[in-house]
Amino acid sequence: MYERSRTVVKCAVGQTEEFKVEVGLHQGSALSPFLFAIVMDQLSEEVRQESPWTMMFADDIVICSESREQVEENLERWRFALQRRGMKVSCSKTEYMCVNEREGSGTVRLQGEEVKKVQEFKYLGSTLQSNGECGKEVQQG
Repeated sequence: MYERSRTVVKCAVGQTEEFKVEVGLHQGSALSPFLFAIVMDQLSEEVRQESPWTMMFADDIVICSESREQVEENLERWRFALQRRGMKVSCSKTEYMCVNEREGSGTVRLQGEEVKKVQEFKYLGSTLQSNGECGKEVQQG
């Protein structure tokens, strides 16, 4: 199907010479989401067992733990499992929210980088708030 595939890279200053594509799928391939789902399903079976619960949809993952230390351990577990498969966790896109007053101070780190702490975040269209309220969700509805 992809025998003798070649491509170029276009940018603001022109384009590269044509080169062979020896691995991967074409941009927009119908196989991409299917293969991603297979990889993530296997990966989640490995990692999910260690966390009280994990929610996943496509490439969005919510990890719930009882302490910051467990969050860091679970993040590291995900990072390692993804890395073994050629993927990575983006620290700049990773956030954490604390709903436990005792765990309110301190930081969460991923590979030495501090993860951004938030008071709320949106997941699959719903706003989750650290204080447990759903006022913003009701106001938007």
